Amino acid sequence: MENLFKGTTICAVKRNGKTVVCGDGQVTMQQSVIFKSNAVKVRRIYNDQVIIGFAGSVADAFSLSERFEEMLNKFSGNLMKSAVELASLWRMDKALRKLEAMLIVADKEKLLIISGMGDVIEPQDDVCAIGSGGNYALSAAKALMQNTDLSAREIATKSLMIASEICVFTNSNLVVEEI
Repeated sequence: MENLFKGTTICAVKRNGKTVVCGDGQVTMQQSVIFKSNAVKVRRIYNDQVIIGFAGSVADAFSLSERFEEMLNKFSGNLMKSAVELASLWRMDKALRKLEAMLIVADKEKLLIISGMGDVIEPQDDVCAIGSGGNYALSAAKALMQNTDLSAREIATKSLMIASEICVFTNSNLVVEEI
C-alpha cells in the first residue's frame, strides 16, 4: 500500500557565512486532505552542529534522518563522509531502497542534498530545495540570490512563502534553523 502521508517543501540557502534551512509544516493525506499543518521537518542534530530537513514519506524521512545521525556519530561529524556512507547504504540495502524521502543536510561549511536514489549532491549557487513545492522555492531563492542583498534567512523564508502561495502541498507555517 502506498504511503498516505506526503507533501512538504524544504529550502536551504548559504550566504555570507550563514546557512539556513527552512521548511513548511504541512502533511497531506492522500493528495487531498491537509492532515497536519504544524509538523516539524527541519531540526538540529549532532549536538546542534548539523541541520537536517526532510521531504517525502514521513516515516521514511524519520528513518533516513536517524540513519544519517548514526553516520555522523560514526564519522565524528564529517558531513560529506556521513552523507556518502548513507547514500551507499541506501543503494545496497533492499529495505532502504524502498524509502521515499529526500534530505537536505548542512553544517557550517557544507550544504548537501541526499536524494531518494541514494545520490549526494552539492548544490550549485549555494541554494537548494526539495519536496512538492521545491521547484517553486528554488526558483524564488535563485532569483533572490541573484537580485538582492537579502540574508540567507530572508531568502529562505521568502522563498518558502512564495512556494506556499503556489503549491497546494506547502503552507506558510515555517520552521527555520540557521547555522
